[in-house]
Amino acid sequence: MTPTPSVDLAPYTTFGIHAVAEYFVSVTTIDTLLEAISWARTRGASFHILGGGSNVLISGDVQGLVIHIRLQERSASVEGDVVTVRSGAGENWHQVVTWTVERGWAGLENLALIPGTVGAAPMQNIGAYGVEQSACFHELDAMNADTGEIKTFTKDDCNFGYRESIFKRELRDKCVITSVTYRLSTVPTIRASYKDVTEELAVRGITQPTIMDVYSSVVAIRTRKLPDPKVIGNAGSFFKNPVVSAQKATTLHESHPLLPVYPQADGSSKLAAAWLIDQCGWKGVREGDAGVHANQALVLVNHGSAEGAQIIDLATRIQQSVFDRFGVELEREVNVW
Repeated sequence: MTPTPSVDLAPYTTFGIHAVAEYFVSVTTIDTLLEAISWARTRGASFHILGGGSNVLISGDVQGLVIHIRLQERSASVEGDVVTVRSGAGENWHQVVTWTVERGWAGLENLALIPGTVGAAPMQNIGAYGVEQSACFHELDAMNADTGEIKTFTKDDCNFGYRESIFKRELRDKCVITSVTYRLSTVPTIRASYKDVTEELAVRGITQPTIMDVYSSVVAIRTRKLPDPKVIGNAGSFFKNPVVSAQKATTLHESHPLLPVYPQADGSSKLAAAWLIDQCGWKGVREGDAGVHANQALVLVNHGSAEGAQIIDLATRIQQSVFDRFGVELEREVNVW
């Protein structure tokens, strides 16, 4: 295991921001992952874990060692109507979702076409179209960066929240996810109540959808509404949808009747960040090569040669304008290095 010095990270992130890693290594086994961490530790250098790079904004050159996770593993066992699927952290998320849907294993179909790797799914607790990965999550294995020990984390251990987990907060840079296990089913529960999915199925004339119908609809919706990182650099939704008190949501809705409000099970309300940003006039704004996507205000983009600092500055001003107008704080969903 010999890291490569001075590697441009642009090809390894969907934002495509040019930034140089002091050292870089791709790891395909648990042993090489341990070697890479040990290499950094013995030199007193920091290390950074990079998966698919689909939820990362790099603000400048990165000191220390960037460890690119490429742990590949895919297996499944069926017991009755329960399917236990285990996947390496470096597997492509969408490919794993496709693999399960093609076999009739239900649970992940609403999460199709989300970019990134399997290891990032529990870290971010990814979600889309009414479903979060935590709904099917069973357990994961993660390496303790100090001891090299592999520990199994249950669902409760992970402290999942809205785009949150213990790995994004308390255990960030302390544990490295190596594999994830999901519990799926051969007896589908179709989840198609989300407005966009319902409308897409109606357009297709489908009244009794299968999991493949839901999967195909989600792929079509995401393809139509979100920019392809291969065409224009982006990391998907840059901000979380803000969660506020029911009273705050009611007050805002009285002043802004078109504001989408989604009541939550705990009595709070989730607001549509894209709507708030759009109302502040940011949709389609471009400043040099940094901008806001013309069709989706929640997506910040790199039109070619934007720097990470430019994207961060733009994001900060968007946050301030939304707070000034609505009194609502937007929190970044994207991880900034």
